[in-house]
Amino acid sequence: MKHRHYPLQKLILILLAILLSNLAWSQSEPEPSLLLNVSGTRDDGQGFLSPNKVLSGDELQNKLSGTLGATLANELGVSATGYGAGASRPVIRGLEGARVQILQNGLSVGDVSSISADHAVANPMQNTHQIEILRGASALMYGSSSSGGLVNVVNDRIVTSMPDALSGAINTSYETANQGKTGNLELDGPAGPLALHLDSTISNSNNYRIPGYAEQGGPNANWAINPTAPPVNIPYSGKLPFSYSNQNSLGLGASYLRSDGYTGISLERMNHNYGIPTAEGGFIQQSQNRYDFAHQTNDPFGGFSSIKVSAANTNYQHTEFTNNGVASTQWNNTATEARLELAHKELLGSRGVIGAQLTGSTLNAIDLSTNNYAIVPQTKSNSSALFWVEEGRYGALKTNLGARYNYAAQNPNSATQFPNPGSQGFQPNSYGPPTIQNRQFNLMSYSAGGMVDVTRGYGIGLAYTVSQRAPTPQELYSYGPHDSTATFDIGNSNLGTETSHNIELSFQKTLGLIRSKVSLYRNQFTNYIYGFYTGSYSTTNDNFSVVQASQANANIRGAEGELTYNWNQTGIGGRVFGDVSQGSFNAGGNLPLQPAPRLGTELAYQREGWLTSATYIYSYQQNRLASWEIGPTPSYNLLNANLSYTERIGKINWTGYLALKNLLNEEIRYATSPMAVRLYAPQSGRSLMVGVRAAF
Repeated sequence: MKHRHYPLQKLILILLAILLSNLAWSQSEPEPSLLLNVSGTRDDGQGFLSPNKVLSGDELQNKLSGTLGATLANELGVSATGYGAGASRPVIRGLEGARVQILQNGLSVGDVSSISADHAVANPMQNTHQIEILRGASALMYGSSSSGGLVNVVNDRIVTSMPDALSGAINTSYETANQGKTGNLELDGPAGPLALHLDSTISNSNNYRIPGYAEQGGPNANWAINPTAPPVNIPYSGKLPFSYSNQNSLGLGASYLRSDGYTGISLERMNHNYGIPTAEGGFIQQSQNRYDFAHQTNDPFGGFSSIKVSAANTNYQHTEFTNNGVASTQWNNTATEARLELAHKELLGSRGVIGAQLTGSTLNAIDLSTNNYAIVPQTKSNSSALFWVEEGRYGALKTNLGARYNYAAQNPNSATQFPNPGSQGFQPNSYGPPTIQNRQFNLMSYSAGGMVDVTRGYGIGLAYTVSQRAPTPQELYSYGPHDSTATFDIGNSNLGTETSHNIELSFQKTLGLIRSKVSLYRNQFTNYIYGFYTGSYSTTNDNFSVVQASQANANIRGAEGELTYNWNQTGIGGRVFGDVSQGSFNAGGNLPLQPAPRLGTELAYQREGWLTSATYIYSYQQNRLASWEIGPTPSYNLLNANLSYTERIGKINWTGYLALKNLLNEEIRYATSPMAVRLYAPQSGRSLMVGVRAAF
């Protein structure tokens, strides 16, 4: 049944029921002694400065997909965008793009994925060791713009501990829905005082099978986002055009290890060619070179436990092609980042980190079809920041504090020439390009929170975070067509600082077989930046919708919670979870690209090398849409299952595994994806993946 209404209050009541039922069960629940350490307490690594979620080990392997967004899409409070198999980015609590920063080993990934959902994250996933989701004070260590949160992908390319001998892993898999073939290799080995690393991945997939029609509503649907585009009708047994993805990468690392720390360097080369499954179709060829440096000394001087210096340089480029292979747009971004972190020892019950960060980048985008006019002028962005975060424990009270000052400057090329507004054929009105002017921003972000242990294993927390972000070059200076979103984007060089005020009330139970956490939050924005669909079209560019960068006050409120039984432990484990967020403008109307509410359950069994799990998620219909969005987005039932068996033979751990995805073959369309892809491109239908891993 397709539900048309989902009051926010209803889902909050469900999440509160999870909390209350857990309290009732816990009254008679014994505390297994194996959960306690020698002090009689267990923090479980969930300090305020610890990640809100860590994916690693078997859990990561079971959820690992070809993109970062798809890997995290069903985590608590996390949704995803979806442009076929090639591009998907996480959406955290209704926020996406520049409000969700992506890191690789603690430094910016250096791509342009935050600008548009069709731009893939330049971070190969197959050799990932760990994914961390951070919010609040811990996120302020890395950036001030992460009002939604921050995702750090860890691949350990710079080895920090000396391997005893050559070690590594080999993995290969095949997927039926897209004839997807993936192989990856990883090696670590000692060479005197050096630790060397190599990783490589090759992943190729064809267009994937879809249930029903590509066009939402079937062959009779006639969406108005691009009136000149022909309808796209794909039969049940067909495949979605331009949903393929081909990627390869090579990474090398070398570390000099000492008793008091390490010094290391690494390099990466990545190539990615993937389709864009809109009504018109197209594809993107993406490449990036990345160089990293990291140095850490432990106990460098009195009062400090470590000093760490890290830096990265990336050279990124992608070219967008039409469905007949004509290059239409080219994006280039070069970026350099350097960080200094000083971790101090406990002082007055508190430990923390102080540091500094410098970043510089040069971005530009060129419309190759119109005499190489700039879509985004060459813009040099510079940022310098100081940050400080603390975490303390005072009896039953755990506290966290964080602050970050950031100076940011955007300096576009003043000689930029945009196309003549009259040549764009705007209907019914004309829209001129933004003014090319330098902009400077002083950003101050801070966070404070506390959690009280009301009784052993139970805590109630309250956190308040203010984060400010400067508008991006694309939001300030863009002027030109974007084929993948079927829009003509116009920046606004007068945009001001966006400020978010987030308050969160949380409850958690961290001891025993049954555990839980529930959070209620409200995020109030001043000068929220968004793309406003003006109702006009550019007739020169296939009647693309004219979208103007705008600002308005807005808010997002939501809730999320989960209840687990013996989770990630030997034997049977279970999990029930749900999340909802609702965004609206203060003046009335809904925010665009908001995720639908979800409820889900997960069962797992782990014993003697066997690991099996099944996940069911019900996503409600999304009918709370912005005034210019077409909908509603249909509800769906998602059922996934995994099975693996590990056996050690000699010195090698062999694992055979299979993963069943979308077992019910449901039509899945993400409300977080722009209309140009959501209305014409569902996610993949039923699929089976089989594979073998060997670790030694």
